[in-house]
Amino acid sequence: MEESQELALTQFRKSVEKLSSSTEGYEVPTLMRFLVARSMNPDKAAKMFVDWQKWRASMVPPNGIPDSEVKDELDFKRIYLQGLTKSGQPLVLCQVSKHFPAEDPVTFKKFVVHVLDKTIASGIKGKEVGDEKLVALIDLSNITYKNLDPGGFITGFQFLQSYYPERLGKCYILHMPGFFLTVWKFICRFLEEATQEKIVIVTDEEEERKFKEEIGVDVLPEEYGGQAKLTLIQDVRLPQTSP
Repeated sequence: MEESQELALTQFRKSVEKLSSSTEGYEVPTLMRFLVARSMNPDKAAKMFVDWQKWRASMVPPNGIPDSEVKDELDFKRIYLQGLTKSGQPLVLCQVSKHFPAEDPVTFKKFVVHVLDKTIASGIKGKEVGDEKLVALIDLSNITYKNLDPGGFITGFQFLQSYYPERLGKCYILHMPGFFLTVWKFICRFLEEATQEKIVIVTDEEEERKFKEEIGVDVLPEEYGGQAKLTLIQDVRLPQTSP
């Protein structure tokens, strides 16, 4: 670690203590995620970290949000967990044509946390390091106006930005229809520049080739040019863990 990073980390710990909290029990890679997300500004990173601690304590039980609490959302069968990409990051896939705006916003937020936690946990080998990332694949094929849910998209991305800093490795969006462009431009107003830089809208053969190459055919489902079978997230069994 560079000297400048060590100094920022030391100041970060002190700033957290000033906010009546503690970094005890958290590994350096976890703390560094918050610093990186706030451009190595210790005070801003400390506020983000403490806000995350409070949010986590109020939103998520110690062992995570169980399937039973988000059963209605799981029953749409739109989220798949496909294993590790070539870079060793878990691939989570969402088929938006099976998504409809949530009737219960609270349950939907719990569902987002459930999906993100389980996806990250699936990429942990042994003990969590703290800097594990995920790769998201959003499939917009066959969507209609009934599937449009800008608020759902914004919730997902804002949770990643606020409570899972530096967890998103890359996000690929496939089959974006023309009528969705206006919706996407609206969603982008809520995305930080760092988040937008990780999003790839696959629109031509070259981008599709690179997308397949980066993910790897072993985990990419057959429906997307790979060799794997689609695996619903509720069918994936993991040891209980909490990112």
